[in-house]
Amino acid sequence: MQVLKFGGSSVANPENMNKVISIATAAAKKDTSLVVVSALGGITDMLLNCGNLAAGGQDDYRSLLQTIEQRHLEMVKALLPVASQSSTLSKVMQQCNRLEEICQGIFSLRECSPRTRDSLVSFGEILSSQILVATLNARGTNAVWKDSRELIVTDAAYGYAAVDFATTNDNIWHWCVSLKDTLVVLPGFIATEKNGSTTTLGRGGSDYTGAILAAAANAATLEIWTDVSGMMTADPRLVANARAIPHISYQEAMELSHFGAKVIYPPTIQPVMAKNIPVWVKNTFAPTDYGTLIENGAREKDSIIRGISSINHIAVLSLEGSGMVGIPGFSKRFFEALSSKRINVILITQSSSEHSICVAVEASAAEQAKRATDEAFAVEIQNGQVDALQVETGHSIIALVGDHMKNHTGTSGKMFSALGKNGVNIRAIAQGSSERNISSVIYAKDVKKAVNVLHEEFFEASYKQINLFLCGTGNVGEKLLAQLLQQQAYLQEHLQLQLRVVGIANSKKMAFNDEGIDLQNWQAALEQGAVMDMTAYTSAIIGRNLRNSVFADVTANSAIAEQYAGFLEHSIAVVACNKVACSSDYAYYKKLKELSREYGTSFLYETNVGAGLPVIGTLNDLLRSGDRIMRIEAVLSGTLNYVFNQYTGKESFASVVRRAQQEGYTEPDPRLDLGGTDVLRKIMILSRETGIAMEAGDVSNNVFMPPSCLQGTVGDFYAALEKEEPFFKTLYASAAAAGKKLRFVASFHDGKARVGLEQIGPEHDLYHLYGKDNVVLFYTNRYTEQPLVIKGAGAGADVTASGVFADIMRSF
Repeated sequence: MQVLKFGGSSVANPENMNKVISIATAAAKKDTSLVVVSALGGITDMLLNCGNLAAGGQDDYRSLLQTIEQRHLEMVKALLPVASQSSTLSKVMQQCNRLEEICQGIFSLRECSPRTRDSLVSFGEILSSQILVATLNARGTNAVWKDSRELIVTDAAYGYAAVDFATTNDNIWHWCVSLKDTLVVLPGFIATEKNGSTTTLGRGGSDYTGAILAAAANAATLEIWTDVSGMMTADPRLVANARAIPHISYQEAMELSHFGAKVIYPPTIQPVMAKNIPVWVKNTFAPTDYGTLIENGAREKDSIIRGISSINHIAVLSLEGSGMVGIPGFSKRFFEALSSKRINVILITQSSSEHSICVAVEASAAEQAKRATDEAFAVEIQNGQVDALQVETGHSIIALVGDHMKNHTGTSGKMFSALGKNGVNIRAIAQGSSERNISSVIYAKDVKKAVNVLHEEFFEASYKQINLFLCGTGNVGEKLLAQLLQQQAYLQEHLQLQLRVVGIANSKKMAFNDEGIDLQNWQAALEQGAVMDMTAYTSAIIGRNLRNSVFADVTANSAIAEQYAGFLEHSIAVVACNKVACSSDYAYYKKLKELSREYGTSFLYETNVGAGLPVIGTLNDLLRSGDRIMRIEAVLSGTLNYVFNQYTGKESFASVVRRAQQEGYTEPDPRLDLGGTDVLRKIMILSRETGIAMEAGDVSNNVFMPPSCLQGTVGDFYAALEKEEPFFKTLYASAAAAGKKLRFVASFHDGKARVGLEQIGPEHDLYHLYGKDNVVLFYTNRYTEQPLVIKGAGAGADVTASGVFADIMRSF
């Protein structure tokens, strides 16, 4: 014998019902089959709504009843031949008439008791099962209908009745012994109390009906037919890459179903586990898919974690007070107060000091729990021994489940580390001694991110997803997007990284796509986006709450730099090409560094100094390894180096500067480069990285530019350069006559920094620089006479973009 249960989605419409008929017919040819069915999809909710409307004195319930009746009548007409319809149509109308009588009684009394409600909702399963039997017989498959209420006996706890297994098992066994038919259809979900009143087994109870029948009849298998191909590693509505679990133990299935896995009703497992009856979870709409086999014990080669589950709409209840410490009975009284109101406790944790007990319950029961608890501890609350029960809503529970977690070190650490790195705050933790489940209470807003983070950590060895928000689409931003497009396939294939750009903004527009913007058409996506508003852009990034989020700033905008702290506080990594933040007031620079450490979130700005050269990274490596910086000498402006390498007096100094700007080597305002401001910021950043609390005013700047060149607009600047051409020729001629080259040098020594134009001879490391080269010389305790030299292109959109790209890759 085998038992097959079909859920509401499987019998929701004629097309689906035909699939059920095919599966049931094929099963009956192999072995005696008991088929348990739920109500048509959505009908139970409609019936409950009818009761609520009637109890509220709203006669809208009548039109809803007509909708229910019409849906079942249409189902009959669609499934049965015309010649066979009349008797079934008559049965449907009789049941609907009875249903109307119940609702009329509720309407008259303005009350819908739990007993009446159970009677009301039972009609859904009765109607669907009778329609299925009639269709099977009309199509030549002999099938009989059996009322589950004649077999399953419960107590009088209407809505969630407890089964009297001694009586129920005896009823089922004797019925099965005399059973001659090979296909029997039974309504799920419903049972009867000893006095004959209809009861129900809880929402989702049709699974339970199947398990009760299977266990009592010693069936070979129980099959749960639903709309997914088995139990999944995570909720596919939350995790796009969730996959079916082929094999799972009874205990793991119970844990996952208890913590929110909707494929199977939690109490279902217990009866079949006691009889060691295998349970198959199969897909009505893809019957050839393997599905999930639930059996005794985990398979040795299976992964450590079997699945990730979550429960929403959770309230956290905290009972605290100094009067609880060392006093027996507080926990007992607390749980008795909750039990008296039939409030189910989902999770429990208690501090070792005994100062507090924390439990998680359904949010809908929170107010009732508070009233019951405060009443139970009224004396202690009045005396100040215990605080009034604290209730916090807006929470969810996530759970890792797996038999192989037992005695396997590092699983919880890996879980909490992954969540913490993504800014998911854990409010409470519980783990049983079986080590089969690690559960955590988190804020509800973080559930999707948390489940995806854990699924990526434990199941997706194939790749890790990074979600990038970019601000700035100028020279560097455009090159960065081109590099990202070029490397996307490589990153996923060779580094198992899926790097998606989910937000782009410039000074005019902003655009988002949570599935990733098409980098071949990002300009069009941006053009169709909303008007740029930095506050709105920041809020949208934080509000999306995506895992592994990175904000990359390739602007020179101070308003954008002011947003960094907010991103870090929400565990969004910041990659800054923009030098404003690190060269602003030391207090803000320090705050960002501290936030990065506090939230375990990357704040990277390698391109602030030397474009794509590994200057800041190397400096920090030296410091972390115990070296000490004694002196720094550097040429840090690719722009100035390019200008002085190109300028020979044959063409005007203004022309050379203009060409440098056209080729993308200068800041948008070239005076930041030529006036030494940009270099000053860079040496200050390097000084700060060594641990010196330096401000911009502390750096000596020997400005070589005539004052007239630093006034007015950029246009005025170029006009002034032309007028001052004799001055620049004199500078060049003086250096050339001495066999030297002009270099704008930055230096740091004894805690002080300075920048200025110098004549450098050929014996110096700063002499042999070409084009837009930068060079940095680190003199340290280990590199005393011969410095550590970093040299290469220090300007240009391509190399700067590649430096930003590298920081993005390092951010996770």
